Amino acid sequence: MDDLFSLKDKTAAVIGGSGVLGGAMVQALAKAGAKTAVFYSGNPEGAESQKAEVEKNGGQAIICKADVRSEESLKKAFQNIEETWGRLDILVNAPGVNSTTPVMEISEEEWDRIMDINLKGVFFASRIAADIMMRNNTHGSIINISSASSEIPLSKVFTYSISKAGMNNMTKFLAREWADKNIRVNALLPGFFPAEQNRKILTKERTEAIFNHTPMNRFGEPDELAGALIWLASEKASSFVTGAIIPVDGGFTSMTI
Repeated sequence: MDDLFSLKDKTAAVIGGSGVLGGAMVQALAKAGAKTAVFYSGNPEGAESQKAEVEKNGGQAIICKADVRSEESLKKAFQNIEETWGRLDILVNAPGVNSTTPVMEISEEEWDRIMDINLKGVFFASRIAADIMMRNNTHGSIINISSASSEIPLSKVFTYSISKAGMNNMTKFLAREWADKNIRVNALLPGFFPAEQNRKILTKERTEAIFNHTPMNRFGEPDELAGALIWLASEKASSFVTGAIIPVDGGFTSMTI
């Protein structure tokens, strides 16, 4: 059973690995045996902290700075992975920029920024990673981190939610595109895990509303994404799974009235 979920000798990259949820994913992958690249854009301290934690536990990690809105910036970062470890097996796309701006007040600049980071950047990173996987004849796994709001319209997350809905659709298209190249593409759909992009809007009233719509009546903990993540990352455990959008949400997307 340990061998089924082992990531020994695998190499992973986590876009957004310097944050709360992304950092938990870095640690999960490393504990499963993967050498892990921590991607960041504006939080070098978080990336350094994640790297140090991996190394403290006996793993290997590197830090890669990249602006996901720039394909050239991402290519340079992924080149660092190839030069260091010679391969890439797993990509986790976990970007997450949000805004609470009311719909009628959203500027073109704000719309473009959120879409570029949350959606276009995922396309760029996936394409670059897939190219590396194909050149090295790797059985690759690309895991996109979506959101429960991609399926159920929520207040205060308009552009963010639309970008994540686009991510869901992209996941299925890329899964179809690359299935014959031995690259699986799936998405995890987290419910409410308090993190950087949503913590500031979690008022008492909003928290109560979330719990009332979540059958498990609580927030998720970052470590509770680890099991589903490692399952999808494992070549053996999820070998016939691609194009799937998998909720990890305490029942949020199953709730009606």
